[in-house]
Amino acid sequence: MASVTYDHVWKRFGDVVAVQDLTLAIEDKEFLVLVGPSGCGKTTALRCLAGLEEITDGKVMIGDQVVNDVAPKDRDIAMVFQSYALYPHMSVYDNMAFGLKLRKFDKADIDRRVKEAAKTLGIEKLRKFDKADIDRRVKEAAKTLGIENLLKRKPKELSGGQRQRVAVGRAIVREPKVFLFDEPLSNLDAKLRVQTRAELSKLHKRLETTFIYVTHDQTEAMTMASRIAVMNKGKLQQLDTPQVLYDHPANLFVAGFIGSPAMNFFNGKVYMEEGKMFVDMGSFRVRIPDHDIARYESVIGKDIIFGIRPEDIHNPEYAAPGIIAEPVDVTVDVTELMGNEIFLYLVNGTHSFIARVDPRTQVHYGEKTQVVFNMDNFHIFDPSLDAENPPVVL
Repeated sequence: MASVTYDHVWKRFGDVVAVQDLTLAIEDKEFLVLVGPSGCGKTTALRCLAGLEEITDGKVMIGDQVVNDVAPKDRDIAMVFQSYALYPHMSVYDNMAFGLKLRKFDKADIDRRVKEAAKTLGIEKLRKFDKADIDRRVKEAAKTLGIENLLKRKPKELSGGQRQRVAVGRAIVREPKVFLFDEPLSNLDAKLRVQTRAELSKLHKRLETTFIYVTHDQTEAMTMASRIAVMNKGKLQQLDTPQVLYDHPANLFVAGFIGSPAMNFFNGKVYMEEGKMFVDMGSFRVRIPDHDIARYESVIGKDIIFGIRPEDIHNPEYAAPGIIAEPVDVTVDVTELMGNEIFLYLVNGTHSFIARVDPRTQVHYGEKTQVVFNMDNFHIFDPSLDAENPPVVL
């Protein structure tokens, strides 16, 4: 088992900066998810760790050892790709065993390399795997993944979910220090994706190994990660637990990326009137609770961005008792019935936004109605605090 450290890592492709000054410490046995939109640098960061990309500047460490110049095969990691990358002419068993069969060393070479590894890289498992050991590892991994009855089949005889399990099994049998996953569920249908991510979470707890997982799907990140690293344009935006990212996003990008449907944003201005604080959005305004006035005194008279999540916009009839509710007049533009909830696409003046309301709500397209904003849960962003990055939350 091992921790992983990115120490001021840069990766450039010519004039294109794919990873920019990434500093990130991943703890031993942690399940860390790198999440962000396509092109944000998350897969490149993973490939730098795997040794599939050479870093431009900085250091990558596995445990206490710098691995910048260590060959990928000697880093004691195992990687699961988006494509299953199975050998079509081999059975499931042979696909899972192939990596072990390749690692053949004579006794003298083993002794020398183990001693060197113990001193420099901590690689204790550079040894030849005999047939019995290979058989044991493959069958244990197959049992863990529930594919014991598939070991004699070829990849063409498997479903997408079964192929992905084989790809994971091929990584498990190597007993690496670190597992790397590069969007492994992208090719699965929605139901199987939910099932497989639950299996991966259970597998992490069972193996007690460091998992680093790349995805663009924030739902995967929120449900599986012990911590999430949010990336955008090659830069780390925020690193924290799923709940902290949701409740306390560091900036506008994180606030809009984490959560589904995404947070609603309104351009507005903070002002005081008769000792009360308001945010004026042009076509409507909301009052900031008195206990928050001191927090936002610094932006009085300034242009700000007001953010509120769809689940904090309610039908007044079914709003939870005790919340600080600010009414807003709206026109219903679209309704999406989800069974356990309703998504309402609403319009007020030039503003369009989404509410996630109680399924008993009875409204229709074009109807004028009223919703309430839960002012116990809102965010204000000051665009003037950081001109280069997304506006910072106050």
